[in-house]
Amino acid sequence: MLTSIAYVLLLGLGLGALARLVRLPPLVGMLAAGILLGPCVLNLLSPDLLNISADLRQLALIIILARAGLSLELDDLRRAGRPAVLMCFVPASFEVLGMVVLAPRLLGVSLLDAAIMGAVVGAVSPAVIVPRMLKLMSEGYGTDKGIPQMILAGASVDDVFVIVLFTSFTSMAQGGSFSPAALAGVPVSIVLGAALGLVVGLLLARFFEGLHMRDSVKVVILLALAFLLVALEDVIPVPFSGLLAVLGMGLGLRRWRPVVADRLTAKFGKLWVWAEVMLFVLVGAEVDLSYAAAAGLAAVATVLGVLCFRALGVLLCVAGSRLTKKERLFAVLAYLPKATVQAAIGGVPLAMGLSCGQVVLTVAVIAILVTAPLGALAIDASYKKLLERTEE
Repeated sequence: MLTSIAYVLLLGLGLGALARLVRLPPLVGMLAAGILLGPCVLNLLSPDLLNISADLRQLALIIILARAGLSLELDDLRRAGRPAVLMCFVPASFEVLGMVVLAPRLLGVSLLDAAIMGAVVGAVSPAVIVPRMLKLMSEGYGTDKGIPQMILAGASVDDVFVIVLFTSFTSMAQGGSFSPAALAGVPVSIVLGAALGLVVGLLLARFFEGLHMRDSVKVVILLALAFLLVALEDVIPVPFSGLLAVLGMGLGLRRWRPVVADRLTAKFGKLWVWAEVMLFVLVGAEVDLSYAAAAGLAAVATVLGVLCFRALGVLLCVAGSRLTKKERLFAVLAYLPKATVQAAIGGVPLAMGLSCGQVVLTVAVIAILVTAPLGALAIDASYKKLLERTEE
């Protein structure tokens, strides 16, 4: 496994740097490294590493969400207001609707299969969006109107909503019935996750205030608590979002102990250097090029078509807000990329033995290959032109 990890880090960093040289987002090179190292091409990764790939990807997500929470101000989220709330579920709902409209016609699947596919594809990728929004916040682009904060919060929450939809639709496909209780659990999951995270953040602030220790030790404590919060999701009998609790914990620490939060943000920024490589290379290793090639243009057209529905959803969220046309366009572009959720659940219907499993996995793979580089490149290339910079 150590040899495989060395391959992941070295080739991921190398191709990431190469992508940067040709003015592409580094994650494009990292995804390419994963495809090359994965079972479909060179097959150089140990099965032991692939078996824990999902856990390693979740670890990377925990790091980036903790860093996001430590960088966010509650006042900034309040400033974003109604659009920030709507961004948590409206664009994803529009994308699922778009898949239900387009997939039966383009891919020949049933309405229920299309709904499952929409739930898989509907989530944006926090791992692509969050680092970029943090960069915008540090550089002062769009912060006066809370634009990166709005997008960051929405991208962190809509995954919860989409995964609940996915669970309900697959239950129906297995012979169960649609559960309104599961949908009702979405706001409960969000509120409980955020509330518990804020409480833990407050307790940590008081703990760090009364007991002085090295920042490196504080990072270890924060990570350990983040792992426990995520694990709690599978233990307690009520709907609960562990990843939102991680975000809330960082928010709480920022609110009640900002000096510590500033220092820990820098520490987590260093952790993200290797976590980003592991995440995107392992996502790339999940990609099966034969599935993508077999799907052809119909699957690509479906993915691009549902992105248009998502864009309409984003525009609806920001309608009536004080954002300019350029800023609204940026919100649309920033909500394009997908990667981590699709890699995590794209193969689940196939593993469950559902008839739509193969096509769902194929569309999930194409969504990653098309939207992750496209969305990242669109954000990186446009933010200086579309957003106003707040001078400090």
